[in-house]
This record gives sequence, structure tokens and C-alpha cells, in this order.
Amino acid sequence: MSDELYQALNEQMNYEFYSSHVYLAMAAYCSGESLDGFANFFIVQAEEERFHAMKIYKFLNDRGRRATIDGMENPNNDYRSVLQVFEHGYEHEQIVTKRIYHLSDLALNEREHATMQFLKWFIDEQVEEESMFDSIIQKLKRIDRDSNAFYMLDAEFLQRVFTPPTA
Repeated sequence: MSDELYQALNEQMNYEFYSSHVYLAMAAYCSGESLDGFANFFIVQAEEERFHAMKIYKFLNDRGRRATIDGMENPNNDYRSVLQVFEHGYEHEQIVTKRIYHLSDLALNEREHATMQFLKWFIDEQVEEESMFDSIIQKLKRIDRDSNAFYMLDAEFLQRVFTPPTA
């Protein structure tokens, strides 16, 4: 693994930790609005992002490279609505996807097959992440001001849990 690919993977690991921070800020906004289900959704999302970061951490260590932890910028803490929170989350996931694609391009150019195989999991994960956020945004737009539907969605998200993948 080249130093360039190592640095890029290390940066992505730190970005995944930052992503966890972003989703915790979103959870805090939802909690402040007494929307416990939406808050739970983002708490689970934060756990998932931390899992992603640790997956890269372990990969770097398994490849004989030391993961280095950096500081991070403050996430956005102010939103106008739950819809805006999810739109921001969707935009964030699109940035993550671009970053993963960049890593994949680096690994492909270096013919670094182990890293290419490792990143395939992240590519598949990003398809799921973007699809999930897009679907929720569409639901929120459809229910608009139907408070019953909104609170049903909030109750549904209260049941969400994070179960780390076994593979």
C-alpha cells in the first residue's frame, strides 16, 4: 500500500468518526424537539458511522499501518425542520460516497487488490445509505403536515437498532 493510499484511508477513517459526530448533532436537534424516534434514528446512524471508522482502523492495522486520529470540525447543530436534517444527512452521505469512490480509484490505480476488495463493502453500504435517506426524505415530503403520519414515523424510528454486520 502506497503512502498516498494509506493517508487517504486514514483521512476517511477520521471522516467516518466525524460523520458519527454529525449524526449525534442531528440526534441532539431531534431530542430538543421531543422527537425521540428521530433522535434514535440518528443515534443509531452515529453508531454505524463509528463502526465504519473502526473497520478502516482495523484494516490499516491489519496491513501493518498505524491509524492516526485527528481532530474534527464542529458539525452543524441548527436546523429548521426534521426534513432539513434528513436533507443534510443525504448530502453528507453523497460526500461520503464520493470519498469512497476516490479511495477505490486510488486502490485500482495501484492495483492494490486487498484494498479494492475491502472498499467494495463500503461501496455497497453507500448505495444503501443514500437510498435510505432519499426514501425517508420522500416520505417526509409526502406526509408534509399530516401530524399522525409524522408521529407514526417517529414511533417507527424509535424501534431502530444497530446490529454490526457479521461478515
